[in-house]
Amino acid sequence: MSIVCSCFNIFKYFPKMNRITKLILLFSMTAVYNLSHAQDTAKSAEATKTARFKQLSMEDLNVYQQPLGQQVMKVSSIGLGGPYNPLLRSPVMGQRMFDLLYYLRWNSSVPLRLNEFAILIIGRQWRSQVEWFAHAPLAIKAGLSPDIVATLKTQKRPEKMAEDEALVYDFVTELTQNKSVSEATFARARKVFSEQQLVDLTTITGTYVTVAMLLAMADEGVPPGKEPPFKVGEP
Repeated sequence: MSIVCSCFNIFKYFPKMNRITKLILLFSMTAVYNLSHAQDTAKSAEATKTARFKQLSMEDLNVYQQPLGQQVMKVSSIGLGGPYNPLLRSPVMGQRMFDLLYYLRWNSSVPLRLNEFAILIIGRQWRSQVEWFAHAPLAIKAGLSPDIVATLKTQKRPEKMAEDEALVYDFVTELTQNKSVSEATFARARKVFSEQQLVDLTTITGTYVTVAMLLAMADEGVPPGKEPPFKVGEP
């Protein structure tokens, strides 16, 4: 009702405004109001919902969880949040997963720029708030163009990619969406990447699908006070 009143107030001051312009203005203001209301409702629901997994702190960890928690705190930009919160519930498996992630993040044969690009591709496919929040800045810091990151966020194939970046995009996208890699894409990849790099890239892809699944299952969000990268209404 307030939107309608606002529009009529505007119409009063601009009596010569034609009917079509008035209708466009009314529809535009209504759309803005509805989107804003939806976002406010989502934020309110987010703030009041019960966490599926209580957020653990170092003080909460038992003797089996503490070694893993200490390692996580040394490298994680989100502390014990994100995937580590559910992983700590299974500390033996969590330790194995941490060791794999540690290799893939810092010791992989795949260059860091391409590593982070692969992670972002998975994060965008899954609309993973945490993966995108944590890894978009890391990808840019590693040398991935901000334009590539911004285009990927819109679910479009980025333009002006380097040859190795285009290969990572095609390889990861085909593998996850088609459940295979075409002969043409594999032949291109073999000219640029070693066998070890192809194995590592595939493992990065699958591992971060697992991370996205953990985050989705636990309904983990970005740290308190931080804006999620994907807003309400965005696909």
